[in-house]
Amino acid sequence: MFTQFKRLAVITVTAIAASLPAQAEDITALDRIIKSGTVKVAIDLSAPPFGLQDKEMKPAGADVEVAQMLAKDLGVKLEIVQVNGANRIPYLMTKRVDFVISAFAVTPERAKSITFSIPYGGMRAVVVAPKDKKIGAFADLEGKKIGIARGTTNETDLATMAPAGAQIIRFDDEASAQAAMLSGQTDGYATGEIMTKAFSDRNPGLKLEPKLTLRNVYFAVGMRRGDPDMARWIDIWVMSNKSNGAFSKIYQKWLGNAMADLPVF
Repeated sequence: MFTQFKRLAVITVTAIAASLPAQAEDITALDRIIKSGTVKVAIDLSAPPFGLQDKEMKPAGADVEVAQMLAKDLGVKLEIVQVNGANRIPYLMTKRVDFVISAFAVTPERAKSITFSIPYGGMRAVVVAPKDKKIGAFADLEGKKIGIARGTTNETDLATMAPAGAQIIRFDDEASAQAAMLSGQTDGYATGEIMTKAFSDRNPGLKLEPKLTLRNVYFAVGMRRGDPDMARWIDIWVMSNKSNGAFSKIYQKWLGNAMADLPVF
């Protein structure tokens, strides 16, 4: 009888001990980052004014400042990991980064594999083209070449809305799509309206203007699923910096306009 009881006790203790690391893993994601002293954030530095490299080739832009503010509030050093639209989620899923802060649009499809914070920004996604191009409806894209950055919601939307005769030319990042537009390889370019303004300001000779609206997008901090404490803290952090005007100051500096009303979910 005693032997059976002893055997049961050993099995029970072993089972409890085996479960402890998994439980700790679930509740210490935020603590792990703080303890490591570094937070790794994925940012596309080819998408001004959200991400770019300044004259000294240092990261700059609205999303860079948001990431810097996050690191400061966590009390850790920021490590920026450069990504593009297509590899943002793979970098997050394979734990090469802790967060994605990269004009990262919230969509139901993306939310199947990752967790989003409440939105901290937003913009209109558009198709732009030179002023003299007659484009007033998606049907007018027939026979035209439209550039797009891979892995963006703009790519998905344009593929759905454009007529069969439109040529959608995909590029690895925003900078490549813009270069193609600048060199005349494409007739138009699908991107965020705010990015379009920055591109147009640098290249006034193109005389670009928004022609078509793809959607209104809201972007948020991307995280891996399964870290509820982390997600809760990030939501509180976003809410606090929306309320105290910190995000608005960044918007005014880099985008030149006030932040629009943002949804909460």
